[in-house]
Amino acid sequence: MVMQPFIVGVRFNPIGKIYQFDSAALRDIKVGEHVIVTTSRGKHLGEIIKILKDKPPSPNGGWKPVERRATPRDLLLRETWKAKQTEAMIECRARAAELKLVGVKIVTAEYNYDGSRLTFLYSTETDEKVNLKSLKKDMIQMYPKSQVAMRQIGPRDVAKIIGGMGACGLETRCCSQFLTEFSPISIKMAKAQGISLTPSEITGMCGRLRCCLIYEYEQYVTARKKLPKRNKRVLTPNGEGKVLDVAPMSGMVTVKFEGDGGRPLRQTFHRDEIQPWDELEALRRKSSEPCDRHDSGGCDCGKSKKKAS
Repeated sequence: MVMQPFIVGVRFNPIGKIYQFDSAALRDIKVGEHVIVTTSRGKHLGEIIKILKDKPPSPNGGWKPVERRATPRDLLLRETWKAKQTEAMIECRARAAELKLVGVKIVTAEYNYDGSRLTFLYSTETDEKVNLKSLKKDMIQMYPKSQVAMRQIGPRDVAKIIGGMGACGLETRCCSQFLTEFSPISIKMAKAQGISLTPSEITGMCGRLRCCLIYEYEQYVTARKKLPKRNKRVLTPNGEGKVLDVAPMSGMVTVKFEGDGGRPLRQTFHRDEIQPWDELEALRRKSSEPCDRHDSGGCDCGKSKKKAS
């Protein structure tokens, strides 16, 4: 009898991405339990974060299995090898310096739960590929009991691992505090929110656009749809003017008047107090057009009768 997939979400780090595995062999598994799973990088120990009620689309090659529940010995082994990571990182950094690998930074070292695999995470200052064969060979000789791997990570991942204060002043950066995945960020998001495009205002400690630019982006886009665009002519309680600026979240519109006439050159109104000038002008023109139905009688549109040609 073929067992139906029982998909669970597993996380390997406290603030890491959630991966899906098939726990068909352990259907009584619960959220919060630790398990041993098979990954593309060997066996790892992770925590069950959620149990998926609806089966998601199967990935290429299918889901990898949950091997078994983690034992107290497995948990103790993980802590033992975790304590050795700093020493491995220092050794790798020292050897990289001896090899004069300019522009290469060894960010951290990670053992899997039983020490059978050791991964060095590194970053580079440029996008050019760096040859680390000599460094990897030396690390293999230094740690013969572990399968050594070198893996390059991006600036945002580096900031997430290192931690520290954010550019906005938060004591712990968002990426190190709760962000499990990085979303694509663009300048368009800053423009939609009226944020200054000065690099110091929109750049995070990682040197990339701040992750927080996406937090309220959708709300700003929705709010802007209810407001006139800049430089559009509008009709206000004080007459006709041109939109100078908008505050999407408060629904306020700043209007500039061409002449003073005793009025301020700029004044702010709520969106409910203004009307688009072009729409009103279109209605006015339509109402001034002659009516074709006057000749048939019974028309009460208020328009003038169409003249005979």
